[in-house]
Amino acid sequence: MLSGAAAILGSMSAVGIVPLVIGASLLYLAVKRGRVATLIFGHSCVVVGAYLITWGTLLLPYSRPTLANIFSRPLFWGIFSLMGGVCAIFHGFCRCVTKQAEQFEGISVEIKR
Repeated sequence: MLSGAAAILGSMSAVGIVPLVIGASLLYLAVKRGRVATLIFGHSCVVVGAYLITWGTLLLPYSRPTLANIFSRPLFWGIFSLMGGVCAIFHGFCRCVTKQAEQFEGISVEIKR
């Protein structure tokens, strides 16, 4: 795993850093399991997804309608990231996460209805 991260950082490409950052944040979320961390991750995924969708629409004239080409283009991963970010934001306000925050962190979270 470290050799893969070293290869990404050694290439000095900004595109290779994005999966590394997303992977590191997923590892942080697995360990921390906090409400705020989930919300920050969700908003970051929405921003990255919007960027990838914009980039993917610019590449549409050069795309071929093959399955491998669809899955390798940024438009697909942008939509995937955007929907995952929306899911993470909704999960951050979910009752299961707010109860977990009360139980483990001792924080009283009230949701006004």
